[in-house]
Amino acid sequence: MEVHVMNSVQQSLDNNQSLSCQALASLRSLVINPTTSDSTLSSVLDALTRSLQLSRDSVILYHTLKLLTDLAARRPHLSPFALDLLRSDSLFSSASPRLVGESLSALLSLTSTGNDIDAARFVSLCLGPSVSLRLCLLRNAEKLVVRESVLLAVFLGFTRDPFPYVRKEALDGLVKLCKNGDFDDRDVIEGCYCRAVELLRDTENYVRSAAVHAVCEWGKLLVISSQDGNKQDLSDAVFIQLGGMVRDMSIEVRLEAFGALGKIGLISEDILLQTLCKKVLGTNKDKIYKPIEGLDIPASAVAGAFIHGLEDEFSEVRMSACFSLRTLIVFSLQFACEALKLMMDMLNDDSMIVRLQALDTVHHMATTDHLKVEKIDMHRFLSTLVDNSSVIRSVTRKILRLAKLPQFKLFKLCIDGLLGNLETYPQDEVDVFSALFHIGRNHGKFTVHIIEEASPELEPTCGGKLGFDSTRVAAFLVLAISAPLSHEKDVGDIPPRIFSYAVTWIGRISYALSDIMNQEMLLAYLSKCSRSSAISLVDFKIKETLLTVEGDAPINLCSTVDSPVGMAWKNSGGTSDFHHKIQLGIGKSVVHAEYELGEHSELRKDVNLIFKKVKDFWSLVQLGCTNEALKGIRVCKEEVASFNKESAGCAGAVAFTLQYLRVIEKLAAVWEYRRLTKTFHPYRVENLELRFAKLDRRLREIRNRFIGLTKGEELQILELLLVAWVLRLSKMEICCYDTTIKLLSSTVAHAEFLHEGSTEPSNFMVEVKKSLHDVGSSSSGSTYKPLLFEKLLDSFSLQQFVLCGTPRYIHAELKVPGNDSENPLPFIPGLPASIPLAITLHNVSTESRCWLRISMSEESTQFVFLDSNLICSGNRSSNVVREFTFVAPFYLTPKAISFTSSVSLGIECFSENVDRVKVSGGPKCELPYLCPEKQIFLCKSSERSAFI
Repeated sequence: MEVHVMNSVQQSLDNNQSLSCQALASLRSLVINPTTSDSTLSSVLDALTRSLQLSRDSVILYHTLKLLTDLAARRPHLSPFALDLLRSDSLFSSASPRLVGESLSALLSLTSTGNDIDAARFVSLCLGPSVSLRLCLLRNAEKLVVRESVLLAVFLGFTRDPFPYVRKEALDGLVKLCKNGDFDDRDVIEGCYCRAVELLRDTENYVRSAAVHAVCEWGKLLVISSQDGNKQDLSDAVFIQLGGMVRDMSIEVRLEAFGALGKIGLISEDILLQTLCKKVLGTNKDKIYKPIEGLDIPASAVAGAFIHGLEDEFSEVRMSACFSLRTLIVFSLQFACEALKLMMDMLNDDSMIVRLQALDTVHHMATTDHLKVEKIDMHRFLSTLVDNSSVIRSVTRKILRLAKLPQFKLFKLCIDGLLGNLETYPQDEVDVFSALFHIGRNHGKFTVHIIEEASPELEPTCGGKLGFDSTRVAAFLVLAISAPLSHEKDVGDIPPRIFSYAVTWIGRISYALSDIMNQEMLLAYLSKCSRSSAISLVDFKIKETLLTVEGDAPINLCSTVDSPVGMAWKNSGGTSDFHHKIQLGIGKSVVHAEYELGEHSELRKDVNLIFKKVKDFWSLVQLGCTNEALKGIRVCKEEVASFNKESAGCAGAVAFTLQYLRVIEKLAAVWEYRRLTKTFHPYRVENLELRFAKLDRRLREIRNRFIGLTKGEELQILELLLVAWVLRLSKMEICCYDTTIKLLSSTVAHAEFLHEGSTEPSNFMVEVKKSLHDVGSSSSGSTYKPLLFEKLLDSFSLQQFVLCGTPRYIHAELKVPGNDSENPLPFIPGLPASIPLAITLHNVSTESRCWLRISMSEESTQFVFLDSNLICSGNRSSNVVREFTFVAPFYLTPKAISFTSSVSLGIECFSENVDRVKVSGGPKCELPYLCPEKQIFLCKSSERSAFI
């Protein structure tokens, strides 16, 4: 085949004819074939070289250069020859701008290092008639080896080009020079700054946006280069110059302006305060700044800049204004106090992203000790504790952990707010308990006072029992046990018996405080406090993440009858296994084998090897070899299914790995459609919708049915969610734009929250976050940009998943005892039927909202809520398995002799709140199902024999 193709190609070239598209296609088959010999590939390179000299057809030239680029990329040993050809004078001196442009693009795509091109040739190509070639040269100038002085002259000259896109690229080029160059010539800096200021008045939005960026960068360089002691005035002048652009008619310009305001260095307090007041302040009246000769800027130009931004009609601008404020509050306490009032107003914003950014700004105030909250602000701030978004509530609690409250009334408001949060959203218990503990430590005296007020609630009832079902009591106990660890002096005493009461909640409390102490250390602390009325930090020290007990010998609580902690634990139903661990000695770190995957290093090694293979398979998907990748994933699934799942701590890891493989499998099936750029046939649209539905279901399962993941592992799951949303947005045939954008924004916000204090975000996440500024809802008049989302997918690269945590699998078993087609359940048409169910829940907490779904068809579906008290009352074969029976009523019995229905069990998911489920009398949020549907057979009471 190689000989036949090359003979045909050579015959055309011998006749002085350029290669046809058919001949180029034949050559491509040789290039992509890994078995093609080196001698044949050298002949292909010679043929392409000859064809470039003969052809002037734009289509043939494009495909020839593309094939030449692919050849150099796939065969590195031929890359130097291809690069020499692309740099040749014959191509760059061609009369065809299209050929020059294609040659330059191919040259730049082959290498990221500097490409030699003569300065004179570069200038002459820029001055040529082709605008597209000029844009290509300006955009990629940093990849070409051209002297800095030449680039500076070219960029400055083309800032006055008649074509606006050329002016924009010239400004962007000046910005790159400013960041990468070493300019010490004051005149050059002033000249570039002045040119950028001139273009702030350009007629085109994107040119003004680029000019704002240029003013910011060259303005900072102007301040740095100042030698006459007026750096402060220059910095203020640049800030004011940029502040005048926040009222521009273009949203793109306003976004760039607020972003630039946050990048300027130290700003005078009077200028900062002016941005928060539309009325010109007395100190700024008639005040003029002159950053350079001939350029006068009045201080009034920046009046109310942030007011305008925070009142902007676009949420992206409001968010950008909040972020800019975040970077400026460190310069002035008074400015931070005034800005806080505005941030409190932003907490009522319609956009969750804006509310989150406002809270992030407040959190930054707390970390820099610039947060001074008044009572009028506290009410508005605490309202976010009942926000629909779990991320909003979580950030609010983070702020409360750092807050310093000077008055008891403010402290009590915070505690009441957290208790209200706990009552409305029981799933927030872990984070609420943690916040209460930190707040209590920061305000020891107030904590003792509030515990004295709440003491009637904490005491046992007349029967001698605590309110074990009262989460409110547990919250007060968490607050109480934090007081001895307070940083304040003379905080007062908490009654020792309170600490013994806390033992009854030790499992849930220790889980909430896992970042500070483990369960054994907590028990030692409670034991010490229950035997002493005065405990201080001399006795206990918190070091990093472990509470160490100093000088405390091992204690056998089981043998100490009078021990308050031992009695409380016994009364609460403590297990002998736990008593055995106590006998081993409190203060020792006991690792629970049933939860720690670290005990199974071989399994961990095997699982992570599977994840490494998956990353390699994804490379095949990106190359278009989807079938080969799917075969490899199926083999991995079979391998994982053979792993030992019976050993303690292994089942969750194996289930998670299988689910991850299913997600990648469905993602690969959807990714295959990226190569289809033409309009879809209706049956293809239907097929793609089906594939997306399967991917969405797998993603919901891996996100909502596993607990115990680390932040890093959860971030990688969120990245897969982002890819799914972006894939949807890139296909207009199946995209529900507004809903998907909201989901994308919500996922980005959650990822940003997890990234704080953790690893750096991936390049894909960074690009997705940037793109949110360029899109909006369809109702806002934004243009749908599928190509933007298609470009985002190019930056995605599947990261190798590394399992570090110990995932636990949330699932259930559902049985209908004694029911089959020969033994139907009786019913009376029109009256409720009783369906006895045997239910087993695995890793489902008692605070979860579980629902039964019973249906005969989509039109005849009923939901039944499983009360948490029912779950609590179930038999516990272990600390993660709950078994109980329940008789479910089915109200939709038909007028028939017999019928069949199906029942399944789901758990209400609060992680997504973009699209609330609209089911009357049923769940309000997403409902992932924990087990397969179980079929139920029913027969009319008088007709059972007929049914049989």
